[in-house]
Amino acid sequence: MAADIPLGDRLDDDDYPAYTMGRAAEMLGTTPGFLRAIGEARLITPLRSEGGHRRYSRYQLRIAARARELVDRGTPIEAACRIVILEDQLEEAQRINAEHHHTTHTPADNPGTRPN
Repeated sequence: MAADIPLGDRLDDDDYPAYTMGRAAEMLGTTPGFLRAIGEARLITPLRSEGGHRRYSRYQLRIAARARELVDRGTPIEAACRIVILEDQLEEAQRINAEHHHTTHTPADNPGTRPN
């Protein structure tokens, strides 16, 4: 399946599982155990290679890095994972709200105001 996607598109895809557990841990400056723990806490779910090895995307590494930052500051791993999940949900809700506001409100809706 991945072979059908041009290499350039895969390299630009934030969701493409390009990193092995060892490489991901190295990039984050953490251990494979940390990655397993945040997987068990359901913060991220790595994809599996045909051989069953965990593979991580750039998006997942950013999420893991945020969790590591919180853990490094003394937050328990389960709480750090919950915080990151809530931050991600809030960001998505704000994006949807902004899109909705943009599509439902036009300068014509408020004749006394000037467009920005």
